[in-house]
Amino acid sequence: MRTIFREGAVVKLIDQTRLPGELVLFECTRAVDLAEAITSMRIRGAPALGVAGAYGVALAAEEALPVVSAFLASVRATAELLRATRPTAVNLGWGIDQALDLVGGSDGHDAVTIREKLWALADRLAEADIEINQRIGVNGAGLIPDGANILTHCNTGALAAVDWGTALGVIRRAAGEGKRLQVFVDETRPFLQGSRLTAWELQQAGIPYTVITDSMAGHFMARGEIDLCIVGADRIAACGDVANKIGTYSVAVLAQAHRLPFYVAAPTSTIDLRIETGAEIPIEERSPDEVLSLAGVRIAPAGASARHPAFDITPARLVTGIITEFGIARPPYEESLAAAVASAR
Repeated sequence: MRTIFREGAVVKLIDQTRLPGELVLFECTRAVDLAEAITSMRIRGAPALGVAGAYGVALAAEEALPVVSAFLASVRATAELLRATRPTAVNLGWGIDQALDLVGGSDGHDAVTIREKLWALADRLAEADIEINQRIGVNGAGLIPDGANILTHCNTGALAAVDWGTALGVIRRAAGEGKRLQVFVDETRPFLQGSRLTAWELQQAGIPYTVITDSMAGHFMARGEIDLCIVGADRIAACGDVANKIGTYSVAVLAQAHRLPFYVAAPTSTIDLRIETGAEIPIEERSPDEVLSLAGVRIAPAGASARHPAFDITPARLVTGIITEFGIARPPYEESLAAAVASAR
């Protein structure tokens, strides 16, 4: 089943806050419904958010008045509200911008025609996402040797995309080629995308896995039980600095200390050449309650304070290679990433 799809003018998505306990679809009939789904993490993952952004603009168009001037202003205003829901993930803005470009180029068309074009665009982006992720899988599978023990962080599978996935898609492809694999899934506190979502996806795919706490990675690396690391990305700067789920930087530092390859798998839409370094990437701060509680149960003393940056920056010097749909980018990233983005145009 796809992570996000539509039936008519209703956008449906897998409610990831309900996994792994139950598989439930969340329906969005208004742009505000989709905005809430993004903010609450019912849907998440850079590629999925890119498609969600385009669907959100289409939903906004469905709600807007048919008078063209008011229609365009309303769609653009709602699009900016959607953009603000997750400031770090560049794909969300990428999908929204593609939809707004279509709106801006629709002078002379009536509201009904623009709505139809927006839905068609979002559908095309969804289909393209699946193909792109499968190509990333093909390009990255050769990096994984038979018998490899792989550490991954957060969730980068079908749930983080429309289908298939990025880093987990590489693992899925390698397993499909007959390679014997063992995946170490760190839990990814505080939202537990690893233990809740990645473990669930690997179980569905029949790929052997072991859940570990985030703090166990160094232990298993030191014992020689991990051969390589592969993660996803929410935004990649022109220099190769990578913004990804909080805790990624720690994994990369440990990988370098133990001389292990550290790979990033992401579509070219996640590469933001407008940003030179990771220092320019905005880091989303989520509610401290997600740190102070676990599954809705308070685990810290009353009155305790907390910080919750949702992402961190992994410097390019710690990244062995970046797997895209156009091949594997390697240092110097200023050149290889620019070439990858040029291939996508």
